[in-house]
Amino acid sequence: MAAVREAIFRALAQDHPMTVRQVFYRLVSLGTIEKTEGEYQATVVRLLTAMRREGDIPFGWIADNTRWMRKPETYSSLDQALRTTAHFYRRSLWDSQDDHVEVWLEKDALAGVVYEVTAEWDVPLMVTRGYPSLSFLYEAAEAIAAYDKATFLYYFGDYDPSGLDISRAVNAGIREFAPYSELHFQRVAVTAQQITDWSLPTRPTKASDSRSRTFQGDSVEVDAIPPSDLRELVNRCIIRHVDFLALEALKVAEDSERDLLRRMASQVTR
Repeated sequence: MAAVREAIFRALAQDHPMTVRQVFYRLVSLGTIEKTEGEYQATVVRLLTAMRREGDIPFGWIADNTRWMRKPETYSSLDQALRTTAHFYRRSLWDSQDDHVEVWLEKDALAGVVYEVTAEWDVPLMVTRGYPSLSFLYEAAEAIAAYDKATFLYYFGDYDPSGLDISRAVNAGIREFAPYSELHFQRVAVTAQQITDWSLPTRPTKASDSRSRTFQGDSVEVDAIPPSDLRELVNRCIIRHVDFLALEALKVAEDSERDLLRRMASQVTR
């Protein structure tokens, strides 16, 4: 068990944050544990719980996007509000770009893994949590139509009967509710080619899935893609649409406006 603990620590130290499921797949790829649900629950989940409680790994190394405190943003004073705004102030990057870009993700747990990339580039991260609701698709399509730009949706989901169908449903739903928008949809991961090229760990396809009758072979979860590779896929999708000259001009204006906010804060405290 000490060897498994060491493998967990090394994997997370090298590449974090990961979801618990991603740690499981990393250990499977390393040959440290067997690819069974028993090993996932009894070994990975149990040891990650113990190692965080004992201080062996930081809590921040494990991504969990399912539990967030919900509270309005409030301030102790106008001065604090201005200083906080100055610290976090950003201009909308895509106002000066030709395209609108969104990243769509099947699993909420992975949002914490890729958010650092989408946040850096000011790109919406849309999490479907399995099949998205009709309201979710309608509201997303309304927002896309309002941008009035060529829109590029990059989708990341499981390679299994339902996972493949979810990407179809997203594509069809957005096109239904935003029929006049120029929409470009691409399923980025998981693909059959990635499974072969990266030797991704598979799992048996669920026979209980009604769509499995037309699906051949084993399934692969998007969690099986190493976190650094997943983030790089997201990054590459985004930067192909960035006009870096326009971005530099935006950053100059952003710095000037941030300084203005700081000066306003200092005047309030006088």
